[in-house]
This record gives sequence, C-alpha cells and structure tokens, in this order.
Amino acid sequence: MILNGIDCIMQYAHLFKGKRLGLITAPTGLNKDFVSTIQILHEHFNLTALFSPEHGVRGDQAAGALVETYLDPITQVPVHSLYRKDSKRLSQEMLDEVDMVVYDIQDVGTRYYTFIYTMLYALEDCAKAGKPFVILDRINPLDGVTVEGNILKPEYQSFVGNYPLAVRYGMTVGELAMMANDQMNWQCELHVVRCEGWDRGMLFPETGQEWIMPSLGLPRFRSALLYPGTCIFEGTNLSEGRGTTVPFEAIGAPFIDGQKLADEMNAKKLPGVVFRPVYFKPSFSKHQGESCSGVQVHVLDNRAIKPMETGITLLYTIKSNYEQFAFLPPVREGSRPFMDLLCGDNVYRQDNVNVADLLQQFREESQTFAQMKQQYHLYK
Repeated sequence: MILNGIDCIMQYAHLFKGKRLGLITAPTGLNKDFVSTIQILHEHFNLTALFSPEHGVRGDQAAGALVETYLDPITQVPVHSLYRKDSKRLSQEMLDEVDMVVYDIQDVGTRYYTFIYTMLYALEDCAKAGKPFVILDRINPLDGVTVEGNILKPEYQSFVGNYPLAVRYGMTVGELAMMANDQMNWQCELHVVRCEGWDRGMLFPETGQEWIMPSLGLPRFRSALLYPGTCIFEGTNLSEGRGTTVPFEAIGAPFIDGQKLADEMNAKKLPGVVFRPVYFKPSFSKHQGESCSGVQVHVLDNRAIKPMETGITLLYTIKSNYEQFAFLPPVREGSRPFMDLLCGDNVYRQDNVNVADLLQQFREESQTFAQMKQQYHLYK
C-alpha cells in the first residue's frame, strides 16, 4: 500500500505534541480513508489556525477570490487567507498564533501550480520567524523521475513561477522544500513526514490512489499529465479548455479549423498522443459563449507522451497557420506578458523561433535540473 505523509502522521506525533499548530491545506488534504487533515490535527493535536491558499481550505472560494479571516464552520478554528490583495505571505500576527506550521496539499508536479509558492513563501516566513515547518509529503502524480522544460530565470519570477525549477520537475513537495531551504540558505527547522511504499518512477494511475481534484482545472489525471504542455496556452488568445469539461485537454478558438489542425498534428506522429477535432463553447474564461474549434489531445500512452514538447509543437503549429493567433499583453502596465511568466523566459515570443532548436535547449536545461535535484531525493 502506498501512503502519503498524513497517513503516517502518528509515527511523528512527538513533533506536534504540546505545540499550537497552524495548517496550510486544501480539499486534497485527506488521508487514505478520506478524512481531512484538518479533522485529524483538530482531534489529535492542538490546531489553533488554518491558513488558506487560493480557493480556500474547503475549496469553497472562487478562483482569485480575496477572503478575509473567518471561522471554519466545522472546527471553529480561525481561517486566515494566504491569498490576500496585499500579500500572499504569513504575517507576523498569523505566526504569533502558532508554534509550528504544517503543510498538506496535493501537488501536480508542474512549475505553474501556485500552491508550491504558497508553500515556499510560508517556509521562508517561518525561517525568519524561527518557527518549525512540517511538510506532510505526498507523491508526485507525474512521477519523481521525469523532468521536462526549461529552468525559470530569476528576472521572470511571479506567482506562476517563483523558483528556478524545470517545468515538470520530478520531485515531491517535501523534496522541493528541502532543496529551497538549502539553496536559499533559509535555515528553517524543516521536517518532512515521508510517504511510504512509493517508487519515484510511478505515475499516479499505478499508485492505486483515488484522484481528488487538486483544482477545478485538473479534474482527472490526464488533464494533469497534459498540463505542463497545454498550460502555456493561458498566455495566448486561444482557449485552453477552461469553461469546458476537459480543461487543458481541448485547445481552440473561433478562428481555428479543427479538422485541419488535427490532421496536421497527427501527421507529426508525436509520441503517446493523438489529436481529434473538437468543437466547444466555453461557459467562462476566454471566448466565453463563443463557438470554438480546435483539437482535443488524447493520451494513448502515459509513458511515451512528452507533454511539454507536445504543447510547444501545437503552439507553433497554430501560430504559423493562423494570423489571428496572438500572445496576450501584460495584465497591467509595467508587467511582463503572461506567456513570459509561464515560460520563465521570453523565448516563446521571439521572432522566427526554430522549434527544433528550442526543444533541444529545453532538453539540455531539464537534464541539468534532473542531475542537480538528485541530492534532495527522499525516495528510491
């Protein structure tokens, strides 16, 4: 049986006893019996505060919603937001309520996923405040071996990329926290409650665990597997499938000829995937209420697919065929285009990009990261 950190918590009970605990969690914070980490800490230890990432600790807040402090209706523990207009960090007032901060959120193994930056911000804040930080580790659903994509450059840091990671980084959040704590010299008292029974070469379907949506945009494993490659369309005027039942699997726009695009992509014979023409009308997000055409990316082989290379190839195929294609402008004056923040570089928007050269550059960067990260591995 494969166990996440929360399933092994009583082996580490000595860490928590006698301490006021603050918990950063989300709806994925569950043990193998679907009991929430909130409930477990509340019943067995002294849970004095909940810290909420985007969407709320119970998943009842809309994307981007800014929430004030409130009482959790089930435990009556105060909930403080880490997704405030003025800050995404633990304030000194929040830290004064606890002796230790605990983190338990299912990761998706991709650099764009903002919860890992909530975790790293909190780790740094605890280091400065002299508070211990505990990761209830969880398996990486995209395995702990495969690395894809470029390494983010420091000048492109944002909340969708705030650390020099490869796009698909092949680490657990516990390993990632250890790496950041070491490389940034934060010197936080960091503890990782380890998973048990996980082989880092496993993809999620091989673990026997139940998929709990880590966010509404990733309703199933296949969407998470494609996410490293198809999330880049968030930086364009194409729909990445938000507002449909297949986010990050369907890519399209009103000006796309889905059949033509599917034929062209299938002719490339990319490993592990096939492209099907698809027609959809997003209920929200880009092109809301408009009839769109494009392709749905179907994964035929979870092992063979290279999601980053698939997404990049699809991006430039569309860009070369449709003059209506555009990268989105910066969200606000003086900021970088969202594509640059996703990419961690501005290479996607360069003129006359040679796709083969770009993919080779990314392969070299991912190999460098893969070699470096091995020193932080906790699992074989």
